[in-house]
Amino acid sequence: MTITVSTDGSALGNPNGPMGWAWADHAKNAGGTPGHEHDEHGYDAGGATNGTNQIGELCAVLEALRAHPGSEPLLIESDSQYAINCSTTWVKGWKRNGWKNSQKKPVKNVELIKAIDAEISRRPGPVNFKWVKGHAGNAGNELVDELARTYAGDCRSGARDGYLPIEGWQSLLNSEYAHGTDVPPDVQLVLDGKADAADLRKPETGSSPSAGAGSQEPTTRKQSIADLLSEPEGVPDLDFSGSTAKPAADAPAEETDAAQVAITAEHSTPAASVASRSATPSGLTVSGNLIFSPAPKTSPYFNGQPMPISGTIAIEGYVDGDGNLTITNAPFFRK
Repeated sequence: MTITVSTDGSALGNPNGPMGWAWADHAKNAGGTPGHEHDEHGYDAGGATNGTNQIGELCAVLEALRAHPGSEPLLIESDSQYAINCSTTWVKGWKRNGWKNSQKKPVKNVELIKAIDAEISRRPGPVNFKWVKGHAGNAGNELVDELARTYAGDCRSGARDGYLPIEGWQSLLNSEYAHGTDVPPDVQLVLDGKADAADLRKPETGSSPSAGAGSQEPTTRKQSIADLLSEPEGVPDLDFSGSTAKPAADAPAEETDAAQVAITAEHSTPAASVASRSATPSGLTVSGNLIFSPAPKTSPYFNGQPMPISGTIAIEGYVDGDGNLTITNAPFFRK
């Protein structure tokens, strides 16, 4: 029987924002059964204080492979064409070229890509990949997206230590996004050759999985929209005076040949302080889906129904010629 897992990576402020990764088994209660070398939860997630969504995507694929090493066929569903191509297509040419891309430059994230290639090569059963559209209602994709985003947020707040495969740490620390990365002491020992990667353990949080998402939450849980709406006075006053606006940073171009599909990385803009500014009608309109984080279903007050809400979002950044502006973690002010 084919084992199916979903994988995802996330970066809150890509590139070089807090990063997360996650995989989740589609089969329930499969932990410990043939082909499933993981616990009864059927998922795993991690992250770091720095990184990119692409490093996160590769970490998720690698950890999914390691959790399912048997002879059963394995199908990995991912919304990242970059991760799929790195694992299946581009890797063949890179190996022939001595791990250089078509521009004769070193392949980025090579430690992770080599590890993925090794896991696929040694696995008795076949491995296939399926691209799924992100944020389109796919249950597995939605779950791993939430797990990855939650862990990234916990790394940012300090609720959890960084947790990556050792190859993920190596790829991150060898990238241009290494500055300021919080590396746990046990990981540093492995990187320094003073300990074995097999000795690394997932950081303990003293928390239990969320009933709504199957993810783990820190004991001090960040309030969701449902929590905030349950308060008599609504959203508490927030002080954004210390934040400053910064332009969105373009993610680095990835290695592709002329005939290959270009992969566009996520971009994001830090939230800017607009609390003291007065609203001025501009004649502009904004359309699209918004993601409130934490999600309402993480709250004990959530009743399963959509929740009416009214307010404003503080944003500042650069709109491209097509009218696109990606925002991440912009503050929401309830009316």
